[in-house]
Amino acid sequence: MKPGSAEVTVSVIIAVYNHANYLGEAIDSALTQEGVDSEIVVVDDGSDDGSADVARNFEPRVHIESQQRAGSGAARNHGVGVSSGEFIAFLDADDRFAPGKLAAQLERFFAEPAPDAVFGHVREFISPELDAEAAAAVRAPSEPGPSHLLGAMLIRREVFERVGPFSVDLKLRQGVDWYARAVDAGLRETMLDRVVLERRLHTTNSGLREAGTQDQYMLSAIRAALDRRRAQP
Repeated sequence: MKPGSAEVTVSVIIAVYNHANYLGEAIDSALTQEGVDSEIVVVDDGSDDGSADVARNFEPRVHIESQQRAGSGAARNHGVGVSSGEFIAFLDADDRFAPGKLAAQLERFFAEPAPDAVFGHVREFISPELDAEAAAAVRAPSEPGPSHLLGAMLIRREVFERVGPFSVDLKLRQGVDWYARAVDAGLRETMLDRVVLERRLHTTNSGLREAGTQDQYMLSAIRAALDRRRAQP
C-alpha cells in the first residue's frame, strides 16, 4: 500500500454538539485534504442548534450519524464503529485540519520503523468573529508546538481497537485518558515537525466553559492510569 492509493482509506471522525457556526469549516478542512482517500463521518451528539443541517449540506461526501446526547467520548466511539478506514483521524467540530495534514502523516507510516500513530504540531487561533471584548476574555494563543491532542493524531485502526474505546464516564479529557492507556499498551509514536491542526479559541470552548472542573477530570484520568499500572504484575 502507498499513500494516496485507493487501497488506503482514512476515516475522519467529527463529533459535534452545538457547533453549527464552526462545523462547516471543520468539515471543509477534512474534505480538502489532498492525496488521501478518506471517508468523513460526522456524529451529531444530540445538538439542538442545527449542526446536523450544516452537515447535511455536505452530503453525499459526508456520512452523518445522529444519537441522543451522550458525550463526545460516546460520539467518537460511535463514529469509529460505523467507519471502515484502515487509519483513523479525529477532528473537533470547532477546529480545522491544516492543509496536507493527512497526506504528511500517512506518508510517515510507510517509512521505517513504522509507527502505530503519528502526531504533529498544533497552532492555536482566536476565532475571527469575536469582538475585541470577547477576544480579550479568551486566553492568548500559545506558540505552535508538538501536541498529543486527538486532532493532531493519525492512528492505525487495529492499534486504536487494541487500546480500546474512549471513556464515556469522563466529561472532559477523554483524550488524556485514552492516550495514557495507549502508552500503557506500548504505543509506538512519531511526532512530525509540522503543524497538522489549527485549534480554535472561542468563548464556548468546552475546556474554557468548564475551567473549574478541568483539574478534576485530569486527575481522574491520571488516577485511572496509575490504577492500571498498579494492577499489572
